[in-house]
Amino acid sequence: MEMIDTLNPKQREAVLHTEGPLLILAGAGSGKTRVLTHRVACLIEERGVNPWNILAITFTNKAAGEMRERVDRLVKAGAGSVWVSTFHSLCVRILRRFIEYLGYENNFTIYDADDQKMLMKQVIKNLNLDPKQYRERSMMSIISKAKNELIGTEEFRKNSQGDWNLRKAADVYEAYQGELKKNNALDFDDLIFKTVDLFRVNGEVLDYYQERFRYIMVDEYQDTNTAQFELIALLARKYGNLCVVGDDDQSIYKFRGADIGNILNFEETFPGTKVIKLEQNYRSTAHILDAANAVICNNRGRKQKTLWTANEEGPLVMFRQYGQAFEEAEGVIQDILAQGRSYRDFAVLYRTNAQSRLMEEKCISYNIPYRLVGGVNFYQRKEIKDILCYLKTIANGRDDLAVQRIINVPKRGIGTSSIGKIVAWAGEQGLSFYQSCVQAASIPGMGKAAGKIQGFVSQIEDFARRNQAWELGMQEDEAFKTNGRYGLPGLIRDIVEETGYGKELEAEGEEEAKARLENIDELINKAASYCTDSENPNLNGFLEEVSLVADVDRMDDSEDRVTLMTLHSAKGLEFPVVYLSGMEDGLFPSSMSIMSEDPTDIEEERRLCYVGITRARERLTMTAAQMRMTKGETHYSKVSRFVEEIPQELVDLIRPGVRANAYASQTAKYTEKQFGTPKQFKPAAGGGTPGFGREFTIKKAAALEYGAGDRVRHGRFGEGTVQSVVDGARDFEVAVEFDRYGVKKMFASVAKLEKL
Repeated sequence: MEMIDTLNPKQREAVLHTEGPLLILAGAGSGKTRVLTHRVACLIEERGVNPWNILAITFTNKAAGEMRERVDRLVKAGAGSVWVSTFHSLCVRILRRFIEYLGYENNFTIYDADDQKMLMKQVIKNLNLDPKQYRERSMMSIISKAKNELIGTEEFRKNSQGDWNLRKAADVYEAYQGELKKNNALDFDDLIFKTVDLFRVNGEVLDYYQERFRYIMVDEYQDTNTAQFELIALLARKYGNLCVVGDDDQSIYKFRGADIGNILNFEETFPGTKVIKLEQNYRSTAHILDAANAVICNNRGRKQKTLWTANEEGPLVMFRQYGQAFEEAEGVIQDILAQGRSYRDFAVLYRTNAQSRLMEEKCISYNIPYRLVGGVNFYQRKEIKDILCYLKTIANGRDDLAVQRIINVPKRGIGTSSIGKIVAWAGEQGLSFYQSCVQAASIPGMGKAAGKIQGFVSQIEDFARRNQAWELGMQEDEAFKTNGRYGLPGLIRDIVEETGYGKELEAEGEEEAKARLENIDELINKAASYCTDSENPNLNGFLEEVSLVADVDRMDDSEDRVTLMTLHSAKGLEFPVVYLSGMEDGLFPSSMSIMSEDPTDIEEERRLCYVGITRARERLTMTAAQMRMTKGETHYSKVSRFVEEIPQELVDLIRPGVRANAYASQTAKYTEKQFGTPKQFKPAAGGGTPGFGREFTIKKAAALEYGAGDRVRHGRFGEGTVQSVVDGARDFEVAVEFDRYGVKKMFASVAKLEKL
């Protein structure tokens, strides 16, 4: 067979083993997609299997599309009859044909997240439940989890006995499903749930699809949940020709319902299973793989395998420990600049979304184009914009958009009708929106809403008084700057607590809500850093500094950009050069996993580290900070246990050190005393201290040689025309319309523009 001549022995064995249950343990970068597509071709062209009897399931539309393209290239005829599908699209096709057996019409509607939220809001209202206690997102999360575990309304109610809140959730679940049924609608989780239900209640339909799909292949099997597992088990029960491909070492989606037990227990679930391990990696250098193996072997809940490669050894894995988090970010960015290769070659990976803030700011400071994957710009995230709008309102109240954004955030019972009356009154009286809020009692037709608006105004005025007291006290007493009770971090904390914004997020109880709270904590860190570094910190100055960062666009529309992303978002991707930042115990692994009584929590974190390491093809650098700010306070951190699990002979260790400031000697003594030097580490031969790890500062020029209308040249963006120059407190703020890249805003001292 010519088509398998290019496969290695284990890949070839997996392709040719076509009958019975097969578990392919495919290590990172081992060519699993190639095996799957060649296996489809082998079934059709060598085994004579009808293309329409083959089902290949993936998790994403992108993966399904890539597999479809590869199958089309390999198979000469009939490739279009192979079902290559995601779980959900497969179920939609089945339900469109047979859902009437469940009492629905086949023209059912599929509700998206917004539809679900609206319906849930209606259900909570109809049940006369307190929307502050029973929030839409929280109820949707509970129901989604139940459906993914194949728990219907009756079973959920039985399980809720003895728990008042669960009984109420059972009422919501039952009413929610009733409304969906009445509307002839399914939500996203229903697609798999109802398909399994259909197969269980109608043997003829199940038999039809068992006959149709005699050969089934499932990619990324380690990420399947209970509902997906049962769907596959039912379809494969008759012929048993089930091939699953996955890597238990890359199971990192427990928080989404993924059950690693599905792959670990596959042989017990499907007796007679053939297990084939794909351990040859085609992606990374030997040193990177050795580091990955050294980390993951510490997990107990895994199937034994060891990645190896015929690639060159490559450079050692680099570990760089900095004094503080901003030095870590600067060190990474300067190292990227020093390598002189395309920006697209680099990826900076981190454990939490909040860590992107420092990296984004450093990229902007150095005019490095970047893309933020799996999230939006830090200052464009909803929770950050909400808090910044509170601060803008406290500062002067003249920003109508800012006030309107937060007047009912969190919910205060001030509806769109009331807001419309305020807007109209402001127009008639020539007032700002906030000034009209102050006069709400005088606005005709406001009714009870006037009291709620006055409560909002009183809260803003109280925050403003506290901030003013801090600013005056700081000016009169320099010690107040660092020792004072309040300050910008305190102001933000009070906004989050006293408005109920934080409680509203906590009540949602979801991973997304937790991430949003972490982002607010990172904004507090930013405020604390600003107060420490500024000669005369004040609220307006902070908002000015933030706006300069927030308003800069995404730098470049081309593809030559550094990638910033969380480790969870990086799965399935690869880059020539990877930085794993924030390698500290308490951050990665997270403090929750360290304190958890469930040992599988720390093992999932270790798998996440393994995924991060194996994203790198040529170079891998791990970085950490001795001190990192959390919720506006500086904390000392121990090097991540995952770093310490890598043998010393694989690591090039350099600790650039902390800044030469009052913290330096204190930090060195504290760190050495508390944590010591990791025993496994020693500097690689010839290793020295690189020229980074310093604090980046802006030095304002006395004057600029160019002005508005002048032609200038930038080192990266080329030639352009100066649109405006603003004499800011810290530096001249320059806006330039570049011929190729459009308008860019930047500090003059950083941009280093040359007048033509």
